Parts: sequence; structure tokens; C-alpha cells
Amino acid sequence: MLRIGLVMLQGARHVHMSTLQKAADECGIEISLHELRMKSDLTEADPHALVLPGGESTTMRLTGNHETSRLLPAVFDWIRSDLSRPVLGTCAGAILLSDPQDGGTSLIPASIDRNAYGRQAESFQAEVYSEILGRDFPGVFIRAPRFDSIDDSAQVAATHEGEVVGIRYGNRLALTFHPELSNDTGFHRWLIELAQEVAV
Repeated sequence: MLRIGLVMLQGARHVHMSTLQKAADECGIEISLHELRMKSDLTEADPHALVLPGGESTTMRLTGNHETSRLLPAVFDWIRSDLSRPVLGTCAGAILLSDPQDGGTSLIPASIDRNAYGRQAESFQAEVYSEILGRDFPGVFIRAPRFDSIDDSAQVAATHEGEVVGIRYGNRLALTFHPELSNDTGFHRWLIELAQEVAV
């Protein structure tokens, strides 16, 4: 059974959980979901894949770096230790991957601008094209960040009107939108199927 760790610091966590379970059912892969709030949770879960959900990145940093949690330093170490480990970061999760602010290297080779699309009122839904899924996907952009620059070592994973809104680096996927808020499980299926390949 695949173990999927979900960073539970803040944001759209439970929607990710239901989407992951639906995706697992669709592709016939058994998973167990592990809620990560403290460093010890990550150690105990020993996950095959990890999800960094959307939310408010500043709040996530404060909570995840607090001495009672220390989850974020542990998560960043876990990600950095192996480029083949499947990771999905959405919205604020993409911000943390590109700008961990822990004194270490970026987890994806891209810089990012927080809330680049504006305030909550400027949130929108639009079709994006996913290069890794090979099809259109319903993108939900809520106070979304925007990639400023992307290194050539990254692979374009999704675009909206010619703008890159998703990148892949190794098995790390950073999306500036919220795939869990659509009815399409494509990116969560990608994570689960990739985790199964890596775990073999």
C-alpha cells in the first residue's frame, strides 16, 4: 500500500485528501493518507509521496517552522534528499517549493511572485493545458502566484494562454492553481501512479 503524506499546516487540506482517495480508486491503487503536522509525523509515516497544499504561505511557514512542529525543515530535507521522490505542491505549496526561505537551495528551479494575479476578487477559473497529462485541465486560480523565471532544467507541466502555470523538476510538480478544487483527478492520479513506479 502506498503511503501519501499531506502537509496539514493550513489551507485546502481535506479537499486534497478526498481527491487523492478518488484518484486512487480510479486507478486501482491502494493508498493510506497520513496527516503531517509535526516532524515526528513525517518520520512515522515514511511516505512514498508528499502533497504541499495551497493556503497562506506566510502562515504555513510560521506554523511549520515553530519549535512545536518543525515539520517544514523536515519536509524540505526529505524532498532534497532524493529527486525521485514524488511531490505535488499547489499554489502556496508551489511558493514553498520555489522559495523555501530556509537558507538552502530552491526545491524547484524557478522564482515565484506571491499573489501575482491580485486579491481574492481577481480569482478565476480557466482551462489550462497540461503537457504531462497531454490534455486540457480545469484550472482554479485563487490569489494565485506566478512564476517569474524558470530554469531550463525544469519541464513545463501546464500552461494558461501561453504562460507557464506548472513546472516539473525531477518528480516534483509545482502548480500555481488548485487542481483539488476541480472534479478532475488527473494530477493526483499522476502523483499516485508515479509513486507506485518509484516504490517498485
